[in-house]
Amino acid sequence: MEIAHIFKRLRKDNPRWVVLVIDLLIVWTCYVLSNYIINSFKGNFDLLLMLKKSAFLTLVYSLCFLYFKTYKGIIRQSGIRDAQYIMTAVAVAGGILFAVSFVVRLVLTPGTVGAEFLRLSYGVLFIHAFLTFVTMVAARIFYRTIYERIFWNERTVSRVVIAGAGNMGTVTYNILQNDTRNKYKVVAVVDDNPSRIGKRINGFHIKDIACVNENYVQNLRVDKFIIALDDNNTERLKRISAILEPLPAKIMIMPSTAKLLQGEVAARQMRTLQITDLLGRESIKLDNLVVKASLQGKVILVTGAAGSIGSELARQIAYSDCKRIILLDQAESALYDMQQEILQIAPETSSYEVGNVRDRVFMHQVFAKYKPQVVFHAAAYKHVPLMEQNPYESIRTNVCGTKNVADLAVEFGAEKFVMVSTDKAVNPTNVMGATKRIAEIYVSALNRQSTTNFIVTRFGNVLGSNGSVIPLFEKQLKKGGPLTVTHADITRYFMTIPEACQLVQEAAVMGNGGEIFVFDMGQPVKIMDLAKRMIRLKGFRYPEDIDIQITGLRPGEKTYEELLANDENTQKTHHDKIMIAKVNTEDVALKKYKIEALCTMICSESIDRMALVTAMKDIVPEYISKNSIYEQLDNAEGALI
Repeated sequence: MEIAHIFKRLRKDNPRWVVLVIDLLIVWTCYVLSNYIINSFKGNFDLLLMLKKSAFLTLVYSLCFLYFKTYKGIIRQSGIRDAQYIMTAVAVAGGILFAVSFVVRLVLTPGTVGAEFLRLSYGVLFIHAFLTFVTMVAARIFYRTIYERIFWNERTVSRVVIAGAGNMGTVTYNILQNDTRNKYKVVAVVDDNPSRIGKRINGFHIKDIACVNENYVQNLRVDKFIIALDDNNTERLKRISAILEPLPAKIMIMPSTAKLLQGEVAARQMRTLQITDLLGRESIKLDNLVVKASLQGKVILVTGAAGSIGSELARQIAYSDCKRIILLDQAESALYDMQQEILQIAPETSSYEVGNVRDRVFMHQVFAKYKPQVVFHAAAYKHVPLMEQNPYESIRTNVCGTKNVADLAVEFGAEKFVMVSTDKAVNPTNVMGATKRIAEIYVSALNRQSTTNFIVTRFGNVLGSNGSVIPLFEKQLKKGGPLTVTHADITRYFMTIPEACQLVQEAAVMGNGGEIFVFDMGQPVKIMDLAKRMIRLKGFRYPEDIDIQITGLRPGEKTYEELLANDENTQKTHHDKIMIAKVNTEDVALKKYKIEALCTMICSESIDRMALVTAMKDIVPEYISKNSIYEQLDNAEGALI
């Protein structure tokens, strides 16, 4: 019981006066030792005189310790800052004692009362200050080492390797050393910069990261790699992670030095390396100041405001000085969650409407009530397999819903209408993509006939959006796998949600009407490679720990997506990553008439799926179904191909 009680006391922070007493004991002991060393050589060591002088010296040091609070630090977390406090206190105390001794030598003659114990040897003071500083720091390191040896064992301590020997590497090392909640033991530092390899940092020999392999991990029993880069450059991050991913250890990343210094990210919030960090290209940055200025004083409507794109749009717009932002969605619970969030940003200028864009009467009331000047239309059904089975629902929302909102934008004199589209609208092979292409055609036709500027934004898959592949893989990983991929060669373009929403807003600024804006999204990503990377980033091995299962293409699914149709070219804009697709619009007036007929057909009592899809193929001749029951319409005699 007594040993258990001692261990319990060790785990707690000892009373500060105990630390002060131990420090003063060190001061006294070091004085005795330094006095003995100096005076033994001279042959005149006087024990009684030494004790008198030690009392005065200890008093001065105790006052300095009290002033600089060297005893206040938690001993088991001692670091460089504590050593600095000790050095300052010892230096000041030594300086005071030097000054007193100097004055005594000038003012008091030998034999005068007080002169014998106030007059201290300069040599003794110098050696004493050095020994005291070294011993006090060593005592704290010793206590910390003993504490870690007793309470930190192989089961509770994470053995980590820091990847990055720059400023961020030093910051990371200090953070890990002083982290009380998580127990980390740094076992090595590696880097990819040739100028740093072979040098030392925090006592570690910097090793070339290219030499890190599975044997290296096993020999050092590495649990985690922590990437610590000063700028988190995407290309460098991708290069380093490619080396570390195959190894049997978890990969984490530290926030940038700037964020740490600005207090934007708590020191303990290092996180697991994510796929979004490895997009394969630099994140596209747009001029948010120009966007904010253009939205200033405007009444803005966002449809589909509770979805992935709509909700991020709402967050970004809420920070602008718009006159009012109206968030509209048919999903009550999701819109309520958005309301609680946006109320913290724009409580006086935000409004919320629960309703469906398919309901023209409801949408008319919304436009009549608010008279929005800018409309961001993000409401849509987007899941390819579900829409393939339900063309009626897809047409009602994606086509007729868009038609309702677009028509009302014209009727109520909105300045701009920005539609969120998809790369699946390019040479569509499924119902969902075809409905989005039809919606693009309709707003392009309206742009010719009204003063409202109709603009389309077209981009690829959005990382982390509802129903996208990344959340699906996350769920499958939590269940222990396998991960499911529909085809071994399937590829997709990817962008982040913030990037997508910046594009939509930028389009509202630069668009003059009739444009389809597309991003230069770099190279498409192979989903099979994406799945393997996610497995490795979670610390698992493929296929030993988590396997990947090929399930076959779903109805209407492409193996690859396109950003431009066969007959489309691009035109540059002021931003090198944003282009305008030059779309053939010669017959949009005729197609507008067909789209209106389609929306009339959808309201009839008897609805035939084949008839609906046939009408869609008539409007979009390049719509060729794949892996779908609608392929028979393309192959049948008289098919519109």
